[in-house]
Amino acid sequence: MKWLIAHAERTLTEEVPAPPGEVRDFYVDLDNIRLVHPLIVSVQLLSRTEKDDGYVQSYRVVDRIPVGPITMKVSYRARLHVRLNGDVLTEADQSPGVRLRGTVSFTPVDSGTRITERIQFAAPRPLAAFTVREAVKAHAKMLDGIRRHFETR
Repeated sequence: MKWLIAHAERTLTEEVPAPPGEVRDFYVDLDNIRLVHPLIVSVQLLSRTEKDDGYVQSYRVVDRIPVGPITMKVSYRARLHVRLNGDVLTEADQSPGVRLRGTVSFTPVDSGTRITERIQFAAPRPLAAFTVREAVKAHAKMLDGIRRHFETR
């Protein structure tokens, strides 16, 4: 049955005019991300687990997904693995069998911070192209929204 699941990987980047620590702190707060992610309707913190190297936060997220002329609300579980320093690991699991795994880095550059988001997708073949296309479009707008947030401070 593994042939029913398609896999893809995409990388998105954006340069943000702020120091990496500030950009990272903004990113790991999903209440902030709700403000800049075009699909997110609501975010509810479910749990926080402290780890030796940081923490893991689990959320229930509700998105509005455009499907042709209609919009569907979909809820899913998201987790952020926030290490004390370095990359942030992201997970989103949505029915039926859609999985996103991400690694987000915050690299200092002359203009501030380069956010690089590497996303691995797994989705049932009939949903795969739609899932990748819409997620990449939404995450590009989210990264642009983060940049605009720091430009207007």
